[in-house]
Amino acid sequence: MSSGYPVRLAGEELWLLPEKALYWPAQQVLLIADVHFGKAAAYRSLGQPVPHGTTASNIAVIDRLLAKLPCRLLIFLGDFLHGPGSHAPGTLDALAQWRARHADLPMTLIRGNHDKRAGDPPESLNIRVVPEPLLLGPFALQHEPDPHPERHVLAGHVHPVYRLRGKGRQSLRLACFRLGERLSLLPAFGAFTGGYAVEREESCRIFVIGDNEIWPVS
Repeated sequence: MSSGYPVRLAGEELWLLPEKALYWPAQQVLLIADVHFGKAAAYRSLGQPVPHGTTASNIAVIDRLLAKLPCRLLIFLGDFLHGPGSHAPGTLDALAQWRARHADLPMTLIRGNHDKRAGDPPESLNIRVVPEPLLLGPFALQHEPDPHPERHVLAGHVHPVYRLRGKGRQSLRLACFRLGERLSLLPAFGAFTGGYAVEREESCRIFVIGDNEIWPVS
């Protein structure tokens, strides 16, 4: 895994990570948005032919991040579980084993729209669940990208992607961070999620993720 790409927001240094997460080194806080654990299981419960192994893949990436970065708090910016079908035994067993490996690490979930439908994680996972916003330093940590009157918002929900255009009809659609003056968006962490196309504006910076690197869009 490559190192993070440092940026400054609200007077703080944050690292954009190619694993589609955000790290706040001064506080040793790792932020993850829209992991959607159990999404594939939920689709399979409806008879849809979707791939297996997405929960294991997401867990493996989080494990590697926690092994690489000193972390005192892991915060999920909403949509931890995808839906009611995410409570499949295989998904919950995998999450229980993962949580046991990090039993001493405090974790917080800011409840998102999918969490309201799926229900909170099982109490046995020992994840604190709170409504938005969670105020931490100069930031309002949220799921929904709604402005806050006093803090810089870090949010998920929309799964931002950016389309890089080449010659002719060639283009590439990549997950991205979109950093604004008062509101910034994290990409969806989950391996089985869609995306919403965002455009460059004068008041924002876009950083795309490709080849396990962070690339600023100029």
